[in-house]
Amino acid sequence: MLIDSWHSVNMEDDSRYPIGRFKRPENQTAQQRDALLVRIEQTPANLANAVEGLTVSQLDTPYREGGWTLRQVVHHVADSHMHSYIRTKFAVAEEHPSIKPYDEGVWANFDDAAAAPVEVSLTLLDNLHNRWVRWFRSLPEDAFSRTLFHPENGDMSLDVIVALYAWHGDHHTAHIRKLRERMGW
Repeated sequence: MLIDSWHSVNMEDDSRYPIGRFKRPENQTAQQRDALLVRIEQTPANLANAVEGLTVSQLDTPYREGGWTLRQVVHHVADSHMHSYIRTKFAVAEEHPSIKPYDEGVWANFDDAAAAPVEVSLTLLDNLHNRWVRWFRSLPEDAFSRTLFHPENGDMSLDVIVALYAWHGDHHTAHIRKLRERMGW
């Protein structure tokens, strides 16, 4: 499955979508966008809090049967948000660029995602989100209607991407929190 195919996944397995599936916004006000940017800004701290105190064995536990380990989830968020950071800049710098999707399952099994300490990606996310949110807040209002083309998801405006990545951080943080709750960690 490729990274941004949120609409092609079966919703039957509730553990895959602990906060529900992403809903593409129709229209977004500046106030709604600001609230979403706060969520993006808080993602690194929320994710760090979710994994705080977990042992190596716990980090290497899948959040659901057949799913990624908690370690892979943390590194996936970093991979995904790095891609999106660059994609959003392309959408402002170029006229309706086409972006390259990636196979998140393959990336999750690379050694840097399957075995590296989560602190590597938590530090990366903290700095990445600092720059990303700072950059978003520097943009004029009309920039959020700029678009890119995703080969699987079609046209996406910056407003849609902001909503998607606010959801994405919350979504994966919830995977970790729900497993901790189920396991009594």
